[in-house]
Amino acid sequence: MNRQTREIKGFFYSQYFSDGLRISLGVLLPTLIFIRFNMFETGLTLSLGALCVSGADNPGPVMHKRNGMMICSILMFMVAIATGFARLNMFTLGFEIVVFAFFFSMFTVYGNRAASVGTACLLIMILMMEKALKPPEVLGYSATILAGSAWYTVLSIAFFSIRPYRAAQQALGENILDVSKFLRIKADFYKVGVNIDENYHKAILQQIHVSHNQDAVRELLFKSRLMVKESTNASRILILTFVDLVDLFEQIMATHYDYNALQEKFGQSGILDDIAILLTKIADELDGIGYAIQSNSIYKHLVDLSPELEALKIKIDGFNSGTKEPSNLVLKKILINLRNLNQTIINVFNYYNSRSSVLLDRNNVEYSRFLSRQEYDPQIYVDNLTLTSSIFKHSLRVALVCLVGFITAKTVMQGHHSYWILLTIIVILKPGFSLTKQRNYQRLMGTIGGGLIGFIILKFIPGTTAQFVILMVCMVGAYSFQRFNYIVSVILMTPYILILFKFLGVGHVIEERILDTLAGSVIAFISSYIIFPTWEFDLIKTDLYNVLTSNINYLMKIAEALAGKDVSMVEYKLARKDIYVHSANLSAAFERMTSEPKKKQRHIKEIHKFVVLNHILTSYIANIASGLLNNEHQIRHTENLKLVKRAVKILNETSNKIEPRKDETTIITSQQPARLKETPEVTLDAHLLKEQLEFIAKVSTDIAKITNIILDLH
Repeated sequence: MNRQTREIKGFFYSQYFSDGLRISLGVLLPTLIFIRFNMFETGLTLSLGALCVSGADNPGPVMHKRNGMMICSILMFMVAIATGFARLNMFTLGFEIVVFAFFFSMFTVYGNRAASVGTACLLIMILMMEKALKPPEVLGYSATILAGSAWYTVLSIAFFSIRPYRAAQQALGENILDVSKFLRIKADFYKVGVNIDENYHKAILQQIHVSHNQDAVRELLFKSRLMVKESTNASRILILTFVDLVDLFEQIMATHYDYNALQEKFGQSGILDDIAILLTKIADELDGIGYAIQSNSIYKHLVDLSPELEALKIKIDGFNSGTKEPSNLVLKKILINLRNLNQTIINVFNYYNSRSSVLLDRNNVEYSRFLSRQEYDPQIYVDNLTLTSSIFKHSLRVALVCLVGFITAKTVMQGHHSYWILLTIIVILKPGFSLTKQRNYQRLMGTIGGGLIGFIILKFIPGTTAQFVILMVCMVGAYSFQRFNYIVSVILMTPYILILFKFLGVGHVIEERILDTLAGSVIAFISSYIIFPTWEFDLIKTDLYNVLTSNINYLMKIAEALAGKDVSMVEYKLARKDIYVHSANLSAAFERMTSEPKKKQRHIKEIHKFVVLNHILTSYIANIASGLLNNEHQIRHTENLKLVKRAVKILNETSNKIEPRKDETTIITSQQPARLKETPEVTLDAHLLKEQLEFIAKVSTDIAKITNIILDLH
C-alpha cells in the first residue's frame, strides 16, 4: 500500500503533471484575464494560439524547446492567414488541406520535435476552417493567434528559467523508476516456477522503455550548456547520477545466465529465492531514490544490505562443501553482481546526501559523442520525396485521407463541428499500421467513455462553479496524461471540451463529437490498410542489420581486451549505448508487428526468436565485458580470443547478407603478446569465461540460422 501511495505521489511530482499544469495555465489564463475586460473572443483566440503551440513544447533542452516553439509560432501565423483566405472558396480550401497535410506531415523526416511542429500547424488549419472571418479580419485574427503562441512560449521558457534543473530531475527520477521495474522483472527469473519465456517478454518490453527514456534524459542533460559547461554542484550530481544509472542498467543486464539451468541445479536449495528477495530489496531502494529525486527531496533511509549479502555468501560457500553437487561458481558471480548493484546505489545515495560541493569532476568526458544529432538540411526533405521513403508514403496517405475527410464533412456529415473528423484523422494517422490501429482504438474508446462522463456531469451537476472546477481538473488531467497514457487523456479531454462548449452557449454536442470521431476513426483505419500501407516486416531488416553491427562492435571491445589491448572506456560505453538503443528499436518494431493483420506478420516466430537471442547475446557480452574491463590483471588466452573471433565472423557474414559492407572487421592480436597464453589456466573463473564465450559463439550461430529464415535464404 505504501508503494502504491508513493507511486501516486510520484505522478504529481513527475514531468507529466508539470506539463499538464503548465499547458493548462498557458491556455486558460488569457481567456480568464480578457473576459474581465469583456474581450472574451480575443482571450479565446489567444488561448487557441497557446493551445496549438503547446504541442511543440516537447521534453528536451530549453534551447531546443524555444527554437521549436518560435518556428512553430511563425508557421502557425502563416497557416492561419492562408486558411483565413482559402476558406472563402470550397475548392481553394480543399486544395490547401491536401497541400498542407502533405507538406507538414513530411516534417517527420526531421524527428519528433519537427513532427510536433507540423501537427500544430495542421491543427490551427483545421480549427480555422469553420471560423467565419471577413477578409479584412484575417490578418488581425492571425496576429492574435501569433500573440497567444508567443505568450505560451514565454511562459514555458520562464518555467524552466526559474527552475533550470527541475525537468532534468523529473526525467532522471522517472528513468530510475524504469530501471527499478526492469530489476524486479530480472528478480522474477530466480523465482522457482516462473515462466521463463513470458518473463523474457516482460524484460524486453521494459528494456524498450528504459532505453528510450535514457535517450531522452541523455539529450536533456548533455545537450544543455547549463548541465555540461557550468560546474555547479547540482548539475554535476545529475550527470554523475545518470552516468552511474547507465552503468547500473548494464550491471542488471549482466546478471544474465541460463535460468532454466539455474532452476534445475539450484531450484531446491532456496538460494535462488534469496537472490530474488535481495534483488527486490535493491529495487525498493532504487524506487526510494527515484521518488526522492523526482520530488526534489532527500532519501534518508537507505537500508544496509551488507548483512544479507554476507549471509547469502555463507550459504553459497557452504552449498556444495563435501558433496558432489554442481559447481557454485555461477552463484558466486551472481553474488558479485549483487554487491556491485548495491554499491552503485550507495554511490547515488551519497551524491544526494553529501553536503560537500567537491564532487568528482567528469567534465573532461566527451558527452557530445553520446548524443545523436538531428540534421535540418532541406536536402533531407527533398531526398525523401520518393515512394521508397515510408515518410513520403505516410504524407501522401495523410493528404489523401484529409481530402476524403473534408469531403465527408461537407457532404455526408454536415454538423456544426464537422472539423472534428479532420482533427481525428490528423491525430490518429501514424506512419505505421500498428501505431494507427493503437491510437485509433484509444481515441475512439476514450471519446465514448469521456462522452458518457461528460453527459453525466452536465445532467447531474448543473452548478456553473462546480462545472468550471471539473473543467479545470479534466483539463490538467488531459494534458498531464497525453504523453503518459493517451486513452486516459482522451477520456478526460472529452468532458472538458463538452463543458467548454456548454459555457460558450453551443449546447449539447456529445452525439456529434462521438459520431465525428467514429467517422474519422473509420476513415483513418481503412486508409492505413489500403493507401500506401507500411508494414513492419518491410522495415525490420534495417533494425536487424543495426543490431548485428552493434553486437559486432560490442564484441570487438571484448576481443581487444582479450588481445591485451587497452580498451577506452568512452569507446566501450559508446558501443554499449548503441547496442541498447538498436536492441530497443528492434524490440519495439517486433511489438508493433504483433498488432498487424496475421497475413502481414511474416516470419513472426523467427523474428521473436531473433529478439530473444539478441537479448541473451547482449546480456552475455555485458556480463563478460564488465568482468574483463574491471580486472586489469586478468590473464588473457588465445583460445578465448579465437572464440570471440568466431562469433564476430559469424555475425559479420550474417549482417553482410542483409546489407553488404565494403569494410571488414578485424581483430588486432599482435599487441602486448606477453599477456597472452596459449594454454588456458585450469581455474573455475577461466572455465566459466570459456563456457560463456562458447555460448556466445553458439548464440551467434543460432542468430545466423534465424536470419537466413527471415531473409528466405534457407
